[in-house]
Amino acid sequence: MEMGLIILAVAVVAAAAIFTFARPKTAASTPSDPRLDTVLQGQATIAEQFRNAAAAQAALTAQMEALKEKMGEGLAASAQKTGETFVSITERLNVIDVAQKNITELSGHVVSLKAIFSDKQARGAMSQDQMEAIIAEHLAPDQYEFQATLSNNSRPDCAIRIPNVVARIVVDSKFPLEAFELLRKAESEEQRKTAMVAVRNDIQKHVKDIKEKYLIPGEVQTPAIMFVPSDSIYAELHANFPETLRKARQDQVVIVSPHVFMLVIGTIQSLMRDAKMREQAHAIQAAVGALLQDVKRLGERVEKLRDHFDTTNKDIGLIETSMKGISRHAEKIAQVELGEAPAALPER
Repeated sequence: MEMGLIILAVAVVAAAAIFTFARPKTAASTPSDPRLDTVLQGQATIAEQFRNAAAAQAALTAQMEALKEKMGEGLAASAQKTGETFVSITERLNVIDVAQKNITELSGHVVSLKAIFSDKQARGAMSQDQMEAIIAEHLAPDQYEFQATLSNNSRPDCAIRIPNVVARIVVDSKFPLEAFELLRKAESEEQRKTAMVAVRNDIQKHVKDIKEKYLIPGEVQTPAIMFVPSDSIYAELHANFPETLRKARQDQVVIVSPHVFMLVIGTIQSLMRDAKMREQAHAIQAAVGALLQDVKRLGERVEKLRDHFDTTNKDIGLIETSMKGISRHAEKIAQVELGEAPAALPER
């Protein structure tokens, strides 16, 4: 558009120049041609329009520059926001990627945990590890022994020693999960009854094994402890199998969960403290007796020292009396006039 205006302006100027130089020179009195005046007037109008168009073009150019500047600022701001959005999206994608990795890892752990629960041996090892962790946290190393061997060559999971007591407390861990899973998944009353029979049989079998293997008279204290590493299973037993628990107690076996087992360990610690105090009782009595003898001897020596003080006070009194007599006689001697023999001094 700007180039068209320039070409138009050049054309107008060229036409004006042509008309100016092509006009014939005549005398001053010769009248002008009306057509030439019309052309000149038109030329002036065109020149005015050209100036107006140039001014409009300048204004339009300024507006275009301002619009271009605004568009540049807008594009820059938009680019900045786009960059920030891209960074935010990248960070979110990184978070999602980390979460995805965690989910994948957790899935692996869940599969591993499922494999542990499905394997009786692995499940028993996990139960034993939990029991050992509780004992190791609350008792000193010399107060227990894992996998201790009894006189009949049976090996309970743990044997706890009590000071000055030969018999030890036996702890064995069990994890009867299958029957409880059947009970949890039972949908009909018939399935529930079957599962309850299975739970009852499993518990009674474990109690019987502990009783026959570990309850050796004079070597193992009663009752023995059966550790179940699930508070929910323990609660289920107390809620729906009270008769099974009663029979277990009759067989000198106590079933405990992790929380109950920690309370049992606390009671065992109290028994150990009492046993240690009884062990030290004779030493304490001997020390108290020696202390009483020392106190008695101290009293006798204080009495003797008091007697010495009394004797010393008497001697000091006699000495003071003699000093007073000496002082009187000295005063008399100082007052006697020489010339006559002094009278004999009385004996004291």
